[in-house]
Amino acid sequence: MGLRIYDYRTDVRNVLVTPQIRARFLKMQPGQVARWHSHDLGHEVFLVLEGRARFEIDGEAAELGPGQMCVALADQIHQVSVVGEEPMAMYLSVTPHVQPTHTGRTAEGERLPLHFLPNSAYDVPPDDTPMDVLLDRHVAAAHALAAAAQRCAQVQREMTDKLKCAAIDNEAAAAARKTMWEAIYEVYRALPVLGEAWNALAPRLAK
Repeated sequence: MGLRIYDYRTDVRNVLVTPQIRARFLKMQPGQVARWHSHDLGHEVFLVLEGRARFEIDGEAAELGPGQMCVALADQIHQVSVVGEEPMAMYLSVTPHVQPTHTGRTAEGERLPLHFLPNSAYDVPPDDTPMDVLLDRHVAAAHALAAAAQRCAQVQREMTDKLKCAAIDNEAAAAARKTMWEAIYEVYRALPVLGEAWNALAPRLAK
């Protein structure tokens, strides 16, 4: 994907959807209130662009206007409501974006049953990939992540043993750090592949 420019006044939708992040512009009308929910994995960033909104996050509340931002961390219960007589527009992102992306909550904070939304709810085109292909892809991604994690654990152990040596010099320490990072990098490269496979599979497993 090359450089693309989005405008909150016209692109009122999800503009980027990957396992690492979902980003969108959202417009809410006066009096509109979002449902209580949380994200099992994701941190959600809210940046108000127009109008005013009241954010309730983890038992605390504040009113935000244009240019102000707040964050709901993973598992923090939150709700957004429009304040005043003007519509409210904002940018929001959830990181990571892995199904089930939202966990509904009661007003008392109790978790509601898991709900897997179709990917069309996030402005992702329908996927007609056969189910057996999705299942095989998901398992392959899980095995690839497991293999990367095992390799990473072995490298971290070996390099840590070297770093604990009192005689190690700066050049050797830098080389060990590079080796450690390369192994960690492979894990983080494998993780979104599993997330993408899961996001394609999960909404279609049951209705």
